[in-house]
Amino acid sequence: METPGPALQGTQGAAPVWRFLITPRWLGWHVLMVVACWGMLWLGDWQLHRALSGNGLSWAYTFEWPLFAGFAVVFWARTIRDEFRIRRGGGEVPEGAEAVSAAQSLPAGLGTAQVQQPADDADDAELAKYNAYLARLNDEVKGTHGKRYGFR
Repeated sequence: METPGPALQGTQGAAPVWRFLITPRWLGWHVLMVVACWGMLWLGDWQLHRALSGNGLSWAYTFEWPLFAGFAVVFWARTIRDEFRIRRGGGEVPEGAEAVSAAQSLPAGLGTAQVQQPADDADDAELAKYNAYLARLNDEVKGTHGKRYGFR
């Protein structure tokens, strides 16, 4: 019997990486995925029968429900792929690593730059007038907002 290749083994080499897929939590996600896809395909079939009976609006839903099922399958597959990637790499992708790699792939002159020091807006009369307006609006709604809906 062959030993699994490096793609199927964890970083420790003891347990295969794919083992997480058969944990109770992931089995629950798999069942939810199957039930959700089956339900969406059933709804698409139901809308097809309604459309064939003469309901013109149902034609749109006939194609939307299978499309939603396809989105669910893609999301599920990407989630599993990301989990494999995390488990093979030994941890999460560091925050900002994606931004750094994206910035390196852009042509020169494109991208974002971190501002070293914010601008001094103390002498901007228009900005001061706008901030005063926002403060007045905040004071007006502070005591009344939500009362008519029973929030306070």
